[in-house]
Amino acid sequence: MVTETLWALIGGTVIGLFGKAVAPGDRDNIPLWLTIICGIAGAVIGSWAYGQFFPQATPGVDWWRHGWQVAVAAILVIIAAGFTGRRRP
Repeated sequence: MVTETLWALIGGTVIGLFGKAVAPGDRDNIPLWLTIICGIAGAVIGSWAYGQFFPQATPGVDWWRHGWQVAVAAILVIIAAGFTGRRRP
């Protein structure tokens, strides 16, 4: 349980930061904790969506699956920034 939670936090942080980096516009106005949550959700939803269209088992690192995860995280970062982003004066 601890290992899965730790990997979810690490993976969510990495995927969330990548999603934040590829999101169009200025998305640096959401807090880090929300970026991590978007990354974790992006990893889960992206893996599920990828599995709906492509085979589950692939040899080696599945870069396409990670691409889907980052794309979903970027969409979630955009949505989160729209709802909770800090406004500039």
